[in-house]
Amino acid sequence: MGRLNKQLDPRQTGYEAEKLEGDLRKRIIGQDEGIQQIINIYQTFLSGMTSPGRPIGNFLFLGPTGSGKTRLVEATAESLLGDNRAVIKIDCAEFQHSHEIAKLIGSPPGYLGHRETHPLLSQEVLNQYHTERIKISFVLFDEIEKASDALWNLLLGILDKATLTLGDNRRVDFSRALIFMTSNLGAAEMSSLLRPNLGFAAGEAERETAAGVVSEKLTDKVSRAGVEAARRKFTPEFMNRIDKTVVFRPLGEGELRKILTIELNMVQQRVFNSANGAPFVFSLTDPAREYLLREGTDVKYGARHLKRAIERNLVHPLSNLIATDQVRGGDLIRVDFDDSQTCLTFFKEAEDMPAYAMVQMVDTSIAPPLSTFSASAVVEPPRVINARSSRR
Repeated sequence: MGRLNKQLDPRQTGYEAEKLEGDLRKRIIGQDEGIQQIINIYQTFLSGMTSPGRPIGNFLFLGPTGSGKTRLVEATAESLLGDNRAVIKIDCAEFQHSHEIAKLIGSPPGYLGHRETHPLLSQEVLNQYHTERIKISFVLFDEIEKASDALWNLLLGILDKATLTLGDNRRVDFSRALIFMTSNLGAAEMSSLLRPNLGFAAGEAERETAAGVVSEKLTDKVSRAGVEAARRKFTPEFMNRIDKTVVFRPLGEGELRKILTIELNMVQQRVFNSANGAPFVFSLTDPAREYLLREGTDVKYGARHLKRAIERNLVHPLSNLIATDQVRGGDLIRVDFDDSQTCLTFFKEAEDMPAYAMVQMVDTSIAPPLSTFSASAVVEPPRVINARSSRR
């Protein structure tokens, strides 16, 4: 056996982790640290190096509303399990009083209504989304800071020993679970650091965020503000059981532009997969996109405000056009902006388009590929599509 002095590269990731990272970067914009932390934990799980007797990973996501905390969890479940609803969500606002813990673990024997109280965190609930290929559970405690001390104490056992004892003494195993906790703690301090109102620092921060680049020094300040807010709220024993604390920074204009493209593609997917069976294609002009960005850009509410602007200004008018038969299957709709009326306008540019032609017109480079419709629609001339892809 010969001796080797070959340097190894621990920064490389396996195929499965690399595929997950690629999927997440198509779905999540502007939160690279959160994606990287999930990839690291998932790679550890795949290699069999997860700590025995503990969950796969315990995450605390901090940051302002609309920055993508919950969306990152859903996107991970969607990529691994094929369904973004494969997340067991616990709204901690419903557990502000200690007696409400019975909803999670069930009432102990002898209490009135014991048999009718089904715990939200039973083993059956935890395993319901397991597949033959991947047996991972996603558990999300949303807005954890709103929960009572009783829930935090309950979490100590889950985060440390991967075990929960129900009211009837049954045990739930969390050793194949990813535990996520989200919180808005420190959001005000983080926003003030990124967008200060006075002085020279204001101009410097505004230039950085407008350019889509935040300096490492400013990023460290934002992260420290979030972590310090969490440490003031939670006990040391609770914080010590968290594997990764990730601070999500507020989204800038550059990130919102990319999110706009993703959300528009998701609306197109809804059109293709709608129950009425009359798919069509719509395209937005640059003025129409700029209008949606102006309507949907809000520092305080992040990407959620953009989604509401798309629903209000695009989805609702399209629904009216579909309901009144002005838009039918095979149509190509151009969406423009009328400056005089300050609203989006809709024009039919083509009709009776074949399915494969509509699919080819949709941009899927930055969003997940269209699922149901595209899989069945590209049937007519597959050789044309394959020829294009091979030339690339």
